[in-house]
Formats: sequence, structure tokens, C-alpha cells
Amino acid sequence: MRFKYFAECRRSIVDALLLSDEQTAVACVDPRELELFSNDPRIHVIDHHNPSKQSGPFDTVFTIKLIEYVSDIPQSFSRIRASLDPNGRMVVFTFSRLWQPLVRLLTLMRLRTGHEIENWVPPSDLINFLELADFEMVTKSSHVLVPFEIPIISRVLNRWVAPLPLFRSLCFVTAITARPRVEPHLGEAASVSIVIAARNEAGHIPELLDRIPHIAPKQEVILVEGGSEDNTWEVIEGEIARRQGRDPHLSYRLLRQPGKGKADAIRHGFEHSSGDILVILDADISVPPEELGKFTDALVRGHCRFANGSRLVYSMEKDAMRFLNLLGNRFFGSLFTFLIGQPIRDTLCGTKAMWKTDYERIVANRDYFGDFDPFGDFDLLFGAARLGIRIRDVPIHYKARSYGSTNISRFRHGFLLFRMSGIAARKIRFPQTA
Repeated sequence: MRFKYFAECRRSIVDALLLSDEQTAVACVDPRELELFSNDPRIHVIDHHNPSKQSGPFDTVFTIKLIEYVSDIPQSFSRIRASLDPNGRMVVFTFSRLWQPLVRLLTLMRLRTGHEIENWVPPSDLINFLELADFEMVTKSSHVLVPFEIPIISRVLNRWVAPLPLFRSLCFVTAITARPRVEPHLGEAASVSIVIAARNEAGHIPELLDRIPHIAPKQEVILVEGGSEDNTWEVIEGEIARRQGRDPHLSYRLLRQPGKGKADAIRHGFEHSSGDILVILDADISVPPEELGKFTDALVRGHCRFANGSRLVYSMEKDAMRFLNLLGNRFFGSLFTFLIGQPIRDTLCGTKAMWKTDYERIVANRDYFGDFDPFGDFDLLFGAARLGIRIRDVPIHYKARSYGSTNISRFRHGFLLFRMSGIAARKIRFPQTA
């Protein structure tokens, strides 16, 4: 087995997971492995015995050829945890025991050089060790189906075949992304910004604002209007004037959307938000505003850092969702769960919540995917997935709109979803590897 090609594979996995704005480190015990990263200015090479003594805290630490040689794996993870930012991540590489006989044979035949691997740790054990060190797993991915170089064939199999369900168990490398377990912030005051994109929704605005609950000690509601053909802007102005100042802990803002599309409206609202938590709510009241507390609770209690609404759990009102839309949402939910590596049942539910600090990191890394999403849902989901942010579905009830008609074109947007699936496949599930 050529060390050079297998090493290139591991390095390419790291490159695919690197983020432009992060303080990144690699912890390793193999000097030859460290040579892969020693000349990269983006990466710090740290001593795994005393990682907290390095120039951290780090946003990401990769452990490569570490757990195979240390005598106490949970203790090593605990040491690395001390060097991580509280919102940082650790990416652990482990080698499959399935390949152990071949590696030993190649070593005996002197076709492989290097230290004898002492610990062959299966992913199930590794997840347990992470929990003992106060980490929680976010994603797990499989890599390197062919660890030696066969021109063209190795690269095709390792990029496009290795991540597929039937072949994942045969891969040499498993990469597990984990984050420090966060203690629930019970009782901690968090400010919340609720951003609502409103286009042709004049008939919904009074009831919508009446029904938004108090979910934080300090709360702002930001309405972004753009391109309405009815009097949505004037209705919002009147409703805000009637409500503003009644509650010192609740404020309202009305913004004019500078561009087109829901994504542009939500981004504009987020740019003007001040809350610790950002919440997206649709103006058509198809999701009951009273259920917004479920989303902020999921964040504040530490269950996740990105709460995604799911309309596909409870029974819906008649005409709330067309049958073809329902089938499409279920299909794309399954597809994106595979592509992203985290369970997402309903990709196009408009109601979402996240910490503002995480949103700012998504924005900082947006160039990786490009400006491809007029909805805004996938821009946020893909960005969170790449950052290793823990995403969880929050079940909500879905109602039929009582005013106007939907702004969604079923077939045009369906084709767009397929295009976004391709982006997720190339950029997340099947990134370019050696």
C-alpha cells in the first residue's frame, strides 16, 4: 500500500472540511502524517499531550492517526476539548477493522512502512468514548474505498461510490464530527429577533402580529416587505404604529426589501437584527405563531443549534399542502438527509431558528456554495451542515392559508430542488478527494 496516496486521501478529506474563517489544528502522533500539514499556514500542528498549551482556542481540531496509538482515548479527547472553542468541533478519523488483516499482511511483506496500528476502534466505540469526554456526535461519514492508487478508478470509487449506503461499511476511513456537549441554558435570558418576509400578505398581518407570543425577555419583530401588489406595506405601517411602545420588551421594525425573493428578504432582516437567536416565520400563518417557543426552547436547552420546522409529522388541514408537494417534500427530505448527513424531514418548512453567531459563520463561508438559493432554506441548511452545526427537526402543525395564494410555483421550484440536490452532492456528500 503506497503511503503517499493514502496520505493524500486523508489530506483531501481535511481540505474538504476546512473553513476559511477558522482557527484550525491537527493532533497526531505520527511524524510523517504531520509533514502533510506542517507547511500549511491555515493549520496549526499541536502536541496531543498538551493541546491547551498551544495557540488556541481552536475552532476545529482534526485528530488523524491519534486514537490508533494513544493508551487512553477518552482522556486524549478531554485534553483536546480544553483547547477547543465552546462552539468548536473535533473531527476524528478512525480506521476500519475490516482492513486490519490486509494491513498486517502488507506490513509482514514489508510493502507497508510505519508504526503498527495498536487500536482498531469501530465507530460505535468511538461515539461512546466521545460521550465519556463530554462530546456529542453531529455527523459521521465514510471515505476511501480504495486506499491505493489505481489511475482514474481509485478517484472515481473514492469520491462517488464510497459514500453510498451499500459501500460505506467497506471504507477504510470513518470521519466523525463532534462538538463539546453544551449545558442547557435554563433560565438564561436570550434576546430573540423574529424575521417575517411579507409579500401580498395584507390580509394576514393584523392576525399574525396579534398571535406572535412572548418567547424572550427582549424580543423584536422585523417585517420585510417587497414587491407586493396589494397594500401590505401600508397595513404593516398601521399595525406597527398601533402596537409600538405598548411593551418595553417588544419592538417592531418595517424594512423595504432591496432585491427579490424570500432569501433576499430574510437576509436583509437578519442584517438588521439584534437578537441572540434569529427566528424565521412565514407571514401566511400556515405555521401557528404560538409554536415559535418550541424552536427557541430547542436552542436554549441545548438540544441543537439549528431548529428546523417539520410539517410532515402531524395531520394537516385540508388544502394546506397539495398532494404532489407533499410527495416532493417527503422525497427531498429523505434525499437531503442522506446528502447532509443529519436527519431533516422537511427541507422547505419556512420556520427555522438559529443562534446569530452561527448565522454569521454561515455568511462568512457562503462563497463555498455560492448564491444559488432563492428560498433561503438550503443556503442555511447547507451552511450549517458544512459547519458541523447540530440540526434537529421541530414538529409543527400546518394550516391552510386564509388570504391570497401561495407564491410557490410547484414545477419550477421542483426542478430547482433537483439542482440544489446536485450542489449538496458535489459540495457535501461527494466532495473532491484524492
